[in-house]
Amino acid sequence: MATDYDEVRADVKESQDKSLEALQSANAPDARSVTLELDETDGLDGAGIPGGEFIAEELSVQVIPQADDEFTCYSCFLVRHRSQIARRQGDHAYCRDCEA
Repeated sequence: MATDYDEVRADVKESQDKSLEALQSANAPDARSVTLELDETDGLDGAGIPGGEFIAEELSVQVIPQADDEFTCYSCFLVRHRSQIARRQGDHAYCRDCEA
């Protein structure tokens, strides 16, 4: 007699049916009530401005140009001292950390 190994075993099927019945009979909230709760809480955070809170503060950053004895690694894009050059390939330089 041939055995169908793809068929679900009887004990597994019973446990699946029982768990499905338990989920269906559970006291789950209605989808509409959850949506209403989410809509009510959305207006509270971010002061009604899309994208969150508005901060009226300017950031000031001083940009220092790359010095003559520095290079930018073509792999990690960090500015390094020229003593850290491990390899040059055309116009690109690679640092020791990326070549390790």
